[in-house]
Amino acid sequence: MDQRIYDHAEVLVDWSARIEAGDDVVIRVDDGAHDLAVAVAERLGDRGANYLATYISDEVEAAFLRGHDADFEQDPDFELAMLERADSVLSLRGKSNVAEEASVPGGRRSAYKKSRTGIKAARLDTDWVATQHPTRAHAQQAGMGYAEYKDFVYDAVLRDWESLADEMANMKDLLDAGSEVRLVKEGTDLTMSIEDRTAVNSAASVAYGSHNLPSGEVFTAPEDPEGTVHFDVPMTHNGARIRDVHLTFEDGEVVDWSAEVGESALGDILATDDGARRLGELGIGMNRGIDRFTDSILFDEKMGNTVHLAVGRAYGSCLPEGEEGNQSAVHVDMITDVSEDSRLEIDGEVVQRNGRFRWEDGFEG
Repeated sequence: MDQRIYDHAEVLVDWSARIEAGDDVVIRVDDGAHDLAVAVAERLGDRGANYLATYISDEVEAAFLRGHDADFEQDPDFELAMLERADSVLSLRGKSNVAEEASVPGGRRSAYKKSRTGIKAARLDTDWVATQHPTRAHAQQAGMGYAEYKDFVYDAVLRDWESLADEMANMKDLLDAGSEVRLVKEGTDLTMSIEDRTAVNSAASVAYGSHNLPSGEVFTAPEDPEGTVHFDVPMTHNGARIRDVHLTFEDGEVVDWSAEVGESALGDILATDDGARRLGELGIGMNRGIDRFTDSILFDEKMGNTVHLAVGRAYGSCLPEGEEGNQSAVHVDMITDVSEDSRLEIDGEVVQRNGRFRWEDGFEG
């Protein structure tokens, strides 16, 4: 196998998940991620950990959902018990068909997600990490040849994460000390409160409160958004293409929305539950090793020159002790390009303009 697959597994197990001897680890293996699973299993064995591999396939899940009457059992005990016993859950993504779930009616998919809120909570209560193995389907989705896409993925994953963490600490400090964020660009003027929130320096390791590999963002849990925002980076959610999203917030909630493409899919997301119309995340992309959009949220939201907002569930790591934050069965990120004619303010001070941060060369306050 490509040596970079073994290097990927090493970063995932050692840097990202911090696996130790005796840890009970669940590996969730997408149908196209077999080779990475082999390398990860070998690394876990070297660490003296215990493992259980589970198979994930959008084709299998789509077949189940099409055949079901949508009266789903709430949090099946057998799956819940597995996750409650796990120390870590490693999700190895790598689809063979990125559009497979498009065949499932949106309402049925939403009902299934709502039936699994406890299962999701149990997984998120572990030292979980999600990562991406390059497949031909993802290369096609990104508009790249397979060899080019593999180079892209490994350039994003195999990084000097400690150095990037030190740089991102600048943004974390600004957000932690701030009370209000304002994002301004064409079609966007949105303010949101970050009072008493704690930002996460998402440096691709659970030691930083970070759970994605690659990563390279600083995020927090905003509340009380007011104004409008335009997401101009296309996305695919559950197999449905969504592009040019406009959201309007009043009193902290989405009151109007539109999308040039995929408006029905966007409506399904916002109709999932009450929390799906509120914000759960503000994220600032800082990984300049990701140099293009690929229609994969795992990469696109980390790209430098981007800001993303997620409707739905807020991460507890950003919230004051005892505060629940926004609750929802979904957490859906949407991205806006801030490389031109834009500014990000914290308490009235410009901290990023046209994609450049105030500590970078070329920043114009």
